[in-house]
Amino acid sequence: MKKKTSLLLSLILALASLNANAQTPVPSPAQQQQPTIQPADQTDVVRVTTNLIQIDAVVTDKNGRVIQNLRPEDFEIFVNGKPQQITNFSFIRIEPQPVEQPRVAARNISKNADSGKSLTPPAPPVRLRPEQVDRTIALVVDDLTLSFESIWDVRRALKKFVDEQMQPGDLVAIVRVGSGTGALQQFTSDKGQLYAAIEGIKYNPLVGRIAAVEPIRNGIVPSQGCGSTPTKSDEGRSIVKFGAVENMRDDVLANASLKAADFIVQGMRGLPGRKAVMFMSEGFKLVCGEDAEYNNRIRQAIRRLVDSSNRAGVVIYTMDARGLQTVELRAADDVNVDPKASSSSTTMSGSAITDARQKRLREILETRSGLISLAEQAGGFAIYDTNDLSGGIRKVLDDQKSYYLIGYQPDASSFDATKNRFNQLTVKVKDPNLKVRYRSGFFGVKDEDLKPAASTPQQQILGALLSPFAGNGINLRLTPLFNNDAKAGSFVRSLVHISARDLTFNLKPDGMHEAVINIVAYIFVDDGRPVDSVGETHTITLSDKLYQKALDSGLVYSLNVPIKKAGAYQLRVAVRDDKSQKVGTASQFINIPDIRKERLTLSGIALSSYDPKEEKGLAGELNQQASGHSAGDATLTQAALRRFRAGHVLRFAYAIYNAMAERGTGRRLLTTQIKLYREGQEIYAGRETPYGANGQADPERLVAEGALQLGGLQPGDYVLQVIVTDALAKGKNRTTSNWIDFEVVK
Repeated sequence: MKKKTSLLLSLILALASLNANAQTPVPSPAQQQQPTIQPADQTDVVRVTTNLIQIDAVVTDKNGRVIQNLRPEDFEIFVNGKPQQITNFSFIRIEPQPVEQPRVAARNISKNADSGKSLTPPAPPVRLRPEQVDRTIALVVDDLTLSFESIWDVRRALKKFVDEQMQPGDLVAIVRVGSGTGALQQFTSDKGQLYAAIEGIKYNPLVGRIAAVEPIRNGIVPSQGCGSTPTKSDEGRSIVKFGAVENMRDDVLANASLKAADFIVQGMRGLPGRKAVMFMSEGFKLVCGEDAEYNNRIRQAIRRLVDSSNRAGVVIYTMDARGLQTVELRAADDVNVDPKASSSSTTMSGSAITDARQKRLREILETRSGLISLAEQAGGFAIYDTNDLSGGIRKVLDDQKSYYLIGYQPDASSFDATKNRFNQLTVKVKDPNLKVRYRSGFFGVKDEDLKPAASTPQQQILGALLSPFAGNGINLRLTPLFNNDAKAGSFVRSLVHISARDLTFNLKPDGMHEAVINIVAYIFVDDGRPVDSVGETHTITLSDKLYQKALDSGLVYSLNVPIKKAGAYQLRVAVRDDKSQKVGTASQFINIPDIRKERLTLSGIALSSYDPKEEKGLAGELNQQASGHSAGDATLTQAALRRFRAGHVLRFAYAIYNAMAERGTGRRLLTTQIKLYREGQEIYAGRETPYGANGQADPERLVAEGALQLGGLQPGDYVLQVIVTDALAKGKNRTTSNWIDFEVVK
């Protein structure tokens, strides 16, 4: 952990008390139940406790259509061969329903006049609340096995999913196995962030093959591993085999991929919605000849993954990224016999070519077997022998629309610690024409006993930081603000709002309240490498009066991180309470533009507010905030928390970079416009107004500000978008925009 005392670090108490979060509930997905016996608990889809085992299952007919009208008496459940009595039962149907929001009156109090029309940038993404999530989907790309040939198909399918198949209530993560816990992997509804993650999927030349099926070289058939022994072709020449090396490669990559998938599934346990993992891979061997160690490791790795998916309520689907492959000779094959080999023939014989086809077919079937087995045991299905990966994704999404929740009360033998066995679960439908899919079992360990092992503070923090999933032990709010300085270059000023109510304060003899926290921040690039880090241990000592204010308004941590190279980044922050050992994390995707390309660009947007009945001169503070300098305590807290009262005036400030200058006069011909969104729906669009750049100290870095009356707005989450148009620029560089989300409370 790298400590940087030179960075701007401040721990500031908020001076203004704010009300608690007061959000308007959004209806959950439409759900149809058949509450025969006891309705299953839909708040926690899967349970593994001594009182209840609850699982989800999908029933289809021979054509794959989901059957929706079954009753408890139509099912049978067996655990380790023993029948179980069904005690809980429900049928759940999920139909994504975008919420239409009415347009509400919001008054733009800018005094500037209208200025015509301009290019319209895309609307900002919607940040989903847990109750708004219909589906949680992890698209796991096994780039440890993907060939150069398959990478392109996977990227194309993922882009089509984001463009056409992703729904408003979807929470999605695109996770690369090869980058492990790298950047751009948190669950999001932001398509821009998902596009950046797709761009990060690249061929790994250290472990990946060029082609999905290895070509023949100099008449030599590549070894397929799994205990292959040196043999001779019918020409009498030796065929080089590297069985041991291939075994080790298969073993290492298969276990690494399954462990990464297990880590992802475990992290999804607390996430909302119907949960699915789509595992996109070129497969792994389920059985590798007589290699008992390999076979046992793979079997145990799959069991662990199935157990995790059962407890997390995650269905795993697998997709063979190789598509429909032929085993016949292809252009890349070299059937000319190695001239150094002892053979009278210059090309492979017919029997040798037949042998090569058989080896290719065996390789495809053996590696596909692992994908099929994993999907079947984890409640999903495998997609293979198709070049339409997008169609496979669509089939998975359709499968996620409905399921049965079935529960039973386990007996003591399921959790017998002396046996510590994997409980084999079997669900049957009495109608022989129907097929049921479910997860195949769980280990005999209760959910409540699955507590993580004690670790050092450093391990706790790093584990939370490197996880693709947010930790909520301490409530954090992260606001990164991109800025550019003529001398320092580009940097991100990050404001972290920390809930003081989640910290443990000790009352000292002198009446002061004291807490100790560890704060760590990392910047990751898109390939998972950290490029900068900050770490501090802070002792907070507060008087009783300041302590009460901190409980109401929280604490703010501010730091500046220089960014030397443009591109997609992710900032991750972790805060650990030393006394309770609780850890909270927050992450934010940041797209850093290249200012040197002289394209119209905006900085981050800083927010503040004031009561119009008590208007104060905050413009100076907001200008300071936008340029990266320290502001007043109240303004800094508001910019970090982004929570404002209905009826107040919202003030915003930002910087405009690379505005073009008119020849001869040096004038900047800019217009600005603001839009307000709620739940993805535009509810207010201001007029385009000319921007006056006169009097600015740095014409390359123009400071802009504005205000918006929040009167008439209902409590909830909103997004403010700022659009700037340069009349002197051309094409796509003529208009740019940025956005920031905030919350309105009573």
